[in-house]
Amino acid sequence: MRAIWKGAVSFGLVSVPVKLYSATESKDVTFRQVHAKDGGRIKYQRVCSLDGEEVEYADIAKGYQTEDGEMVILTDEDMADLPASSSREISVEKFVPSEQIDPMLFEKSYYLEPEKSGAKPYALLREALEAADRMALVTVSLRNRMSLAVLRVRDDVIVMQTMMWPDEIRKADFGSVDTSEAKPAEVKMAKMLVETLAGDFDADDYEDDYREALEALVTAKIEGGEVKRTPETRKSSGEVVDLLAALQRSVDAARTARGEAPTDDAGDDEGDESSSESKGAARKAPARKTAARKTPAKKTAAKKTAAKKTSTRKTAAKKAS
Repeated sequence: MRAIWKGAVSFGLVSVPVKLYSATESKDVTFRQVHAKDGGRIKYQRVCSLDGEEVEYADIAKGYQTEDGEMVILTDEDMADLPASSSREISVEKFVPSEQIDPMLFEKSYYLEPEKSGAKPYALLREALEAADRMALVTVSLRNRMSLAVLRVRDDVIVMQTMMWPDEIRKADFGSVDTSEAKPAEVKMAKMLVETLAGDFDADDYEDDYREALEALVTAKIEGGEVKRTPETRKSSGEVVDLLAALQRSVDAARTARGEAPTDDAGDDEGDESSSESKGAARKAPARKTAARKTPAKKTAAKKTAAKKTSTRKTAAKKAS
């Protein structure tokens, strides 16, 4: 495990230096959106809805949309003026009975590991929490934002669980719950059902059948050879994209001046054989790049230089054609 935060638990005059570890992880099987024909990754561009231009990350700001549809733009300077905290202290506010905190407030769990110098006060806090059968309500700054959290003991380790703020819990305001009283016979039957299904909770009794079946399906396809070998692609620079677009506009303008129809984006002009050949060469280019990247690292510097020169000559040849 890798620590994601270091600080100290402070209660009274006692300070316990600790490391913070994520106690949970998602095991969902994740997917990529791909082209069904060849397995190529689907890419998304950051395009402005007003001018249609692609926007660089450096030009993206935070915006808050009002109820009237207007946009309030917040700059980095605006955000810097907001109250934030970078404290490395987990400050115990009070020790509260466990039943007073609604589990709906719990958000994310972390393990606290003591530093070597904090082993004794760590054990002291752990024993105090267990003996009192209470949780420590604390405030902690994570990602420069102050949060509420609780400390409790699990398997001899102190666990910190961050909490949502009370106003983030929504009320069940849907008005469709029948509040009429059930008949005594119905209540008795319901109690009998509860007793029939009563038992103790053991997490090992349950497993994610869907995830396991999905993993087995993916494994079977891999073992059966149902894999798309797609070449890696590199993102083109903005200058190249602009150059290609300018060339396309120039060709279209020239054809229009001659009274001919402009070329379409798919390159379906039957009379433009050179265009088809160049596009075919462009489609083959990624395969050659992939092969170059798979060249063993033990190749000498001289061979790499020669390969670069060869690539340069090929590029020049393409431009000339």
